[in-house]
Amino acid sequence: MKDIELVRELTSTGKEFFTLADLEKVTGLARRSLKVSLNRWLKRGVLERAGPSIYVVTGATVSVEVIAGQLYFPCYMSFESALNRSGVLNLVPYSLTFATSRKTRTITILERDVVYRQIKEELFFGFGLMGAVYVAEPEKALLDLVYMVTLGKASLPFEEMNFRSISRQKLLDYGRRFPPRVEKRLDEMLTKA
Repeated sequence: MKDIELVRELTSTGKEFFTLADLEKVTGLARRSLKVSLNRWLKRGVLERAGPSIYVVTGATVSVEVIAGQLYFPCYMSFESALNRSGVLNLVPYSLTFATSRKTRTITILERDVVYRQIKEELFFGFGLMGAVYVAEPEKALLDLVYMVTLGKASLPFEEMNFRSISRQKLLDYGRRFPPRVEKRLDEMLTKA
């Protein structure tokens, strides 16, 4: 397959990134042949490696958030990333953070660290589709972060947070679905805010 044909075929799929399985389907090549061709495409700059076994068309506009949101499904953007996106957290986090019901995992996509933090399945709520990425509501993102803090797996940058846009009623309603230690920590936070 010629380089221009490959780019045309990949672009026509509407996908932002491609796995080996995707490339097999598009090219019709067997895995062994595909790996040889893939190395050539990478060397010629037709494709670039976006992460482990993830490839993008060189020069295409891609979103790390979109790739991350589709790569390790089910997941939704939460914690520091969603809080920053909604204006609650003033700091821009270095890593993109997602909640998942799968195992905790960190990967690098286009030189940006993406952290998937495991939460219990019964805590998998309070998010919606924003563009092409599932994102937690600010109240849920805050509760997810407090939950991780109570487990000793995150820190809470309280002094960098602005709670004006947070609905206290929604925070309390959602908080009832979390373990009591989260509600206790939340009460301590709300008295300081």
